[in-house]
Amino acid sequence: MILYEYPFNERIRTYLRLEHLFKRLTLLVSREHATDHHFALTTIFEVIEVAARADLKSDILRDLEKQKQILNSYRGNPAISEQALDQIITKLDQCFSELNAQAGKAGQALTENDWLMNIRSRASIPGGTCEFDLPAYYAWQQGEATNRRSDLERWSITLRPLAQSLQLLLKLLRDAGSPQKVVAINGQFQQNLPQGKTFQLLRLRIDPAWGLVPEISGNRLMVSVRMMRSGTDDRLHVCSDDVSFDLTLCC
Repeated sequence: MILYEYPFNERIRTYLRLEHLFKRLTLLVSREHATDHHFALTTIFEVIEVAARADLKSDILRDLEKQKQILNSYRGNPAISEQALDQIITKLDQCFSELNAQAGKAGQALTENDWLMNIRSRASIPGGTCEFDLPAYYAWQQGEATNRRSDLERWSITLRPLAQSLQLLLKLLRDAGSPQKVVAINGQFQQNLPQGKTFQLLRLRIDPAWGLVPEISGNRLMVSVRMMRSGTDDRLHVCSDDVSFDLTLCC
């Protein structure tokens, strides 16, 4: 099954973008080639760019505290394991403390590294990191892969509290939803959202055998999915088949 996710607000959209970048960073750092490590470094720069939003850190801290309050309200419920509850709350406290202890925005310490910031400014120029532009960076790329990996891990360690906090928040959000099997009649699906709930994330799983791409839109009142199929002209065209898929709404 192919999973698609659609955020209902800008905050969750930012969380998902950062999660995507952190997954890419982990994958690229684990590889050996200098080109992979170049793109790992540019991914770090992308994380810094996204995390530069002034209220991001306060949003995450607020969400961590909110989740802790919600989980504490389950205490005494015989259907809830106190041990599992304590473990999650401990993780929330740890993420809150580590992120709150960081001064300024995520990755701010890296912006004080002139060598890295010189690479960052050149990386935004097509072909701007050639050896004649940045000979010191070129020399770094020619070094041992273990040394490059050690440097990348050292540079990205200041981003770890942010990554761990986002990972935990998104896991709790995703776990809050229950999947339902639905059908897009003639390739179209619409559903009104129940009143009194504020949904933050839509998750859609579809069998790749359909060969379809879902176009998702939504707001606080309703969600809409239109199934599209790639044509020989490299464009997407509306599908007119009845298509089944799994839909999960998370709040």
